[in-house]
Amino acid sequence: MSEKNREGKRTARERLAVEREKQKAAERRRRTLIVGASVVCVLGLAAVIGVVAANSGKDEDSAKSGPVVAPSGAQGKDALAIPVGKDDAKATLTVWEDFRCPACKAFETAYRPTIHELTGAGKLRVEYHLATLIDGNMGGSGSRNAANAAACAQDAGKFTAYHDVLYENQPVETDDAYSKNGKLIELAGKVDGLDTPAFRACVEKGTHTSWVVKSHQAFQSGGFGGTPTVLFNGKNIYQDQTMTPAKFKRMVEEANQG
Repeated sequence: MSEKNREGKRTARERLAVEREKQKAAERRRRTLIVGASVVCVLGLAAVIGVVAANSGKDEDSAKSGPVVAPSGAQGKDALAIPVGKDDAKATLTVWEDFRCPACKAFETAYRPTIHELTGAGKLRVEYHLATLIDGNMGGSGSRNAANAAACAQDAGKFTAYHDVLYENQPVETDDAYSKNGKLIELAGKVDGLDTPAFRACVEKGTHTSWVVKSHQAFQSGGFGGTPTVLFNGKNIYQDQTMTPAKFKRMVEEANQG
């Protein structure tokens, strides 16, 4: 091969290498723009959701003119927390959840056995706060109605079991199945002793609907980024990418030793 031919091929390879680097750089810029746009869309959607939810709340207040009726045993500011576990437990987990929220279901599925173990041992107290974020996002009333039904289950002393059943049977996010009281009552049949005339009347009348609306307003006022929001002794642990049920259990054990 002549020196001229070798030089031509080397130059061609160099041009190809340069072109590939340009393509890679362009791809990196494209990905950055996509991620940036996604973040902006999320923030923009959050703002829209806030407006829709605020307006929805006003409609609900006018449509549901009844008084705010907290479920039995609710505690905390404005009685918006449903407590699970012993009051004197040294560790407290505060959970803001939406029964239509897929991420909430994922959290519950992963952490439920550990939470049940620790609350049962008297080492952990959980305060559940109910939000209706997905109703504002996807439309419908499934978040609100399911939260009302869960509050009705709290009246019957069956909150934990019904709470778990709702997540175990959660429909896809776009399916507003929980807006139907019949579905919520059907699922109550999976909890021993819950499907009673009193529970059915509470669900069908929306006894705690105004309380649910107030709970969601507290969620909005709290400035939380989304559901679930999980606070351990006041610290947001859901944002900790290293958190696992085992690590959480160690944290609770350490809190009980202190």
